[in-house]
Amino acid sequence: MRMQVDREQEAADCFICRKHRGDIQVHGGTIYEDDLLYVGHISSNEKQAYLGYLIIDVKRHTPGLAELTEREAQSVGSMLTRVSRALKACEKAVHIYAAALGDHVPHFHIHVIPRYSNTPPSFWGLQVREWEGAPRGGQNQIEQVCSRIRAYLREDKG
Repeated sequence: MRMQVDREQEAADCFICRKHRGDIQVHGGTIYEDDLLYVGHISSNEKQAYLGYLIIDVKRHTPGLAELTEREAQSVGSMLTRVSRALKACEKAVHIYAAALGDHVPHFHIHVIPRYSNTPPSFWGLQVREWEGAPRGGQNQIEQVCSRIRAYLREDKG
């Protein structure tokens, strides 16, 4: 019983669960949502965010890959492919990185990070956002990116 109460409290305090409940608003709004998944643009305290940096969240509060149901795992895989295609088609990304870290937020989510042309090889990988020449923008630019990706996903049914 104590473990169940701890999990319920963890979910109540969880940043991702709070976002799904609508307690936290992110720039660009929801790109995609169904009963299993949520996709949105990364939300940060920075004034200029790395454009196209998306997050795929599983809606159910669960800590990691090993705890996903088969249906969740299939949905995550399919959505990862779809948003990667959208980033290449709409934002002209040349490569897509995906990482499930989970060190700071114990709710399964995948970071989907585009790499754009002209990115120096010394910034390839998860440090791609650290390049000073990377495409960045504020709320308006994030909303434009999200709008293009939403439109692409409506047309691309996977």
